[in-house]
Amino acid sequence: MKKSGLYIILGVIVFIAGVVYSTIGMKKARVKVCMEFNGRTACRTAGGETVDRAKRAAIDNACALIASGVGDSIACQNRTPVSVEEVK
Repeated sequence: MKKSGLYIILGVIVFIAGVVYSTIGMKKARVKVCMEFNGRTACRTAGGETVDRAKRAAIDNACALIASGVGDSIACQNRTPVSVEEVK
């Protein structure tokens, strides 16, 4: 095998390892959030660097299930969650 091929393979392995490490390392906080919108309820768990970021991700995920359209999604995301629970 040529040196250039070896360098390409090594570069791909390092890149994949970096992506996996950053993804796993990012989730330092986990939060379960339940949202209610237009009579529908959804609960989702998400992780993030901080509790606030994890909470925002969980709210966005829950609202994606119960709201339809951009306007409803924004309205849902601006509501206060029914419950917020830190998950260990």
